[in-house]
Amino acid sequence: MRKRLSPLVFGAVVGLCVLGLPGLAGSAGADTPPTERSVADIIPVPVQADADPGANYTLTPDSVIRAEYQAQDVGNYLAGLLRPATGFPIPVVDRYDTAKPGITLELGDAPDRRVGDEGYQLQVARDGITVQADTTDGLFHGVQSLRQLFPAAINKTTVQHQDWVVAGGKVLDYPRFGRRGAMLDVARHFFTPDQVKRYIDQIAMYKVNTLHLHLTDDQGWRIEIKSWPKLAEIGGQTAVNGDPGGYYTQDQYTDIVNYAASRHITVVPEVDMPGHTNAAQASYGELNCDGKPVPPRTDIEVGYSSLCIGSPTTYKFVEDVIRELAALTPGPYLDIGGDEAKSTTPQDYNTFYQKVMPLLSQYDKKIQGWHNIVAAQPPTDAIPEYWDTANTNADVAAAAARGNKILMAPANKAYLDMKYTPDDPLGLHWAGYVEVKDSYDWDPATFLQGVSENQIAGVEAPIWSETLRTSADIEYQAFPRLAGLAEIGWSPQSTHNWDSYRDRLAKQGPIWAALGINFYRSPQVDWK
Repeated sequence: MRKRLSPLVFGAVVGLCVLGLPGLAGSAGADTPPTERSVADIIPVPVQADADPGANYTLTPDSVIRAEYQAQDVGNYLAGLLRPATGFPIPVVDRYDTAKPGITLELGDAPDRRVGDEGYQLQVARDGITVQADTTDGLFHGVQSLRQLFPAAINKTTVQHQDWVVAGGKVLDYPRFGRRGAMLDVARHFFTPDQVKRYIDQIAMYKVNTLHLHLTDDQGWRIEIKSWPKLAEIGGQTAVNGDPGGYYTQDQYTDIVNYAASRHITVVPEVDMPGHTNAAQASYGELNCDGKPVPPRTDIEVGYSSLCIGSPTTYKFVEDVIRELAALTPGPYLDIGGDEAKSTTPQDYNTFYQKVMPLLSQYDKKIQGWHNIVAAQPPTDAIPEYWDTANTNADVAAAAARGNKILMAPANKAYLDMKYTPDDPLGLHWAGYVEVKDSYDWDPATFLQGVSENQIAGVEAPIWSETLRTSADIEYQAFPRLAGLAEIGWSPQSTHNWDSYRDRLAKQGPIWAALGINFYRSPQVDWK
């Protein structure tokens, strides 16, 4: 039998509720609308997430963002996310200005020491929201989790008239791997700086911290090198299938690098060599052994091109490119390719890299390259990127045993340009058809025999652009698979569960729709 409150007690309770006294205000959320997602729905799934529906917070026109000086950039970024759809002013004020309710960004105050350099703690309560981290990277990642707790309409660019209720609860979170990357091929098809920035914004949502830019290939050269101007003037004019080319001036490249840094992403530029070099060889005859420029090519064959390994001019060219690119790139790594050099003999391949690898340390950079570079035994601080589909590779395992950290990007799991199904108009399928579940269901620490968790640098999601011409094409191939690969790189393996993930993924659909992302609506997911 249900007990009834006496009229006197009932009246007292109503009075307390009307007055908004904290004793009862924090104990029930019945007076606020239900939220679209809880802290348990965040992607990548946090290390620990405790939902509290009674602690939902409502953003109002009076809400502010509190941040100390070093966190002001993150505060301004968050305000920029929240203002368009709400129409609220949301000023960024000093951290200790407590006159109005709102969101507090606390730097250097994370109570749990496990957060490290990139983790954070997040609490959403009825009287406000707090993000705590030891670094601005951590604060930024906490903000990415926070934005998923708002209604999806927060991502729209025009004012939406609705309640802005944020799901209550607590989160403790930090990454599994230090490197969580996305690679964008701008060589096969050129993408403008604005298109690259759009992709940067998208990958930042899922705590990706590295953008690997594939700047050169047989079909196009995309970066201005002032000491070799014809690379851009000639090599920059072509693309696959004869489509329009393009290249980045050094100022444009610097702008992209700075924009990525504002999203806490480090750019790793790649100049592929000694193969995948036809665009360079078409630009300068002296890069060929016969001294004559080769014809430009816009097909998608691989393995036919090679720099002239015995020519001193080759190494002058490589050093000039490395010198200029290193000066433009604040991150510690340059990628020097090394894949599919089928027209370079093993002896020449080794000779080439023994001359080229020391150049990177000369210009204060470390080496990244495709896993094939392990044949040249790079220094142990080099990062080989494993892109094959096989579960065994003795040379890569040996490199890991020597001390190299392996970046995992197996094509049948991580390549975003693989078709989902045979019916897809975009993408390739040489590594198989890769549906959302295929891309999610693997563990980097067990994929490659002889390479264990502590020998892995992280995970990367490459997207090759032979068939991709627009941002919509990139998005269709990247989403939803990118979100799952980001989770594999960030979240503990103990949290990995397809059924849980597909439910959380379904709730990302409205967010992507609000952002105008052209995502693939996989039949494996019951989209919301």
